[in-house]
Amino acid sequence: MSSTSDADRSPCPLLGPQGPEGEDTEPREEKVCAVCGDRATGYHFHVMTCEGCKGFFRRSINKGIRFTCPFTQSCPITKAKRRQCQACRLQKCLDVGMRKDTHQHTFDSSFSQFTHYWPAVRLYVPSPQPQSPPEPGGPAAWPPPLQPDCLDDEVLPDVFSMLPHFADLSTFMIQQVINFAKEIPAFRSLPIDDQISLLKGATLDICQIQFNTVFNAETNAWECGQHCYTIQDGALAGFQQIYLEPLLKFHISLKKLHLHEAEYVLLQAMLLFSPDHAGITQRDFIDQFQEKVALTLKSYIDHQHPMPEGRFLYAKLLLLLTELQTLKVENTRQILHIQDLSSMTPLLSEIIS
Repeated sequence: MSSTSDADRSPCPLLGPQGPEGEDTEPREEKVCAVCGDRATGYHFHVMTCEGCKGFFRRSINKGIRFTCPFTQSCPITKAKRRQCQACRLQKCLDVGMRKDTHQHTFDSSFSQFTHYWPAVRLYVPSPQPQSPPEPGGPAAWPPPLQPDCLDDEVLPDVFSMLPHFADLSTFMIQQVINFAKEIPAFRSLPIDDQISLLKGATLDICQIQFNTVFNAETNAWECGQHCYTIQDGALAGFQQIYLEPLLKFHISLKKLHLHEAEYVLLQAMLLFSPDHAGITQRDFIDQFQEKVALTLKSYIDHQHPMPEGRFLYAKLLLLLTELQTLKVENTRQILHIQDLSSMTPLLSEIIS
């Protein structure tokens, strides 16, 4: 994680064995458009393309146009001939991987890929005796009572700890955040050291935003595909009430705002592009990009959430992001004190180092 030259740097656990664009760290040649071969200006819709093909793809997708090839659907698409057949040009855009919804495969709200980590079995320690409701005005029970809706028939004995599974969940979600960041051209354009600083500064916060998408406010449980977790699982993994109680309140408050998926994604981008993270060199660029994302989020809220629902929604989000920073401090402190957790998940160790 130290600041060294690209030539001397060993593979970074956060960004993988290659550079942020999946390329070797050799001197880069001039980029060409993957669609027509013209000079490319950057990554557009997930693919290195020229301005012409970028605009053509955006117009075609936004308007839902259906083109028909007058020939054999195999027209050559070059800089000189790209305007001759729109149907084949659009098909070439799709064939090389251009897609409008570039965040979808890094925003796995169903946790469908998470099934590879362990068998779909409930890990829970049932209370040995039924808990009676607390007396009015008395202290609340901790951990909170079990949520019956989240219990499967198969329950493992209490000798099994939630810690290994929390480690797997953390690794999975951190990888999701890294994939999300690497899909953003502005992130890939930054020096690798800045990319690492942004990931180290924002990953834990972004994980909580993603986790809120699967939070069920009726059961106070996180429903991750075939797995279901309540706050007690955090206690079984070694986390303490001083962190778990405000964490649950944060997720309840955020879920009550009824955010759209696009708003969750924009929130993640806002958190990622924070110029306040340590070790940033391109501070002005990051600050300007974060401002653009924030304005986009504000505009989306204004247009998509009619009154009275949308009143003060953006302000409430900013307040919750402030709470999230406090949660991250306590979360990091407790992770460092949970025995064996850092050694079990190197990615988490890198993030909190």
